[in-house]
Amino acid sequence: MPYLNREDILKAEDVQTRDVDVPEWGGVVRVRGLSGYDRDAYQASMMQMQAGGQMTPELINMTAKLVARAVVDEDGTPLFNELDVARLGQKSGVALARVYDVAMELSGMTAQAQAVAEGNSGTGPSAGSTSS
Repeated sequence: MPYLNREDILKAEDVQTRDVDVPEWGGVVRVRGLSGYDRDAYQASMMQMQAGGQMTPELINMTAKLVARAVVDEDGTPLFNELDVARLGQKSGVALARVYDVAMELSGMTAQAQAVAEGNSGTGPSAGSTSS
């Protein structure tokens, strides 16, 4: 495989999308994986500074925060902004989880996605599988 140069990398269309059926909402949404910048911004939004400068996890509405960043229209324009997160968090937990799981996968934020990216994906059951 050839080595890539700067232009090859910068022009690559590497952010994936997937259409997800959300019956609770009555249709399909397009989910886009997060760019490196958006992924870092999402992860930073999960932290809150306490008195004294200590950072602590802030997991309230984490699912809605990711869904808001990942759902786009047919042209790739985000449907939601930060002001929509609280209202989005009031939607069905089942529907949000379905979209969240796809966004996590497309953004490389699941153990399985990380294994695929590193070339370590297996075809058998995971080590945590309890089936026999």
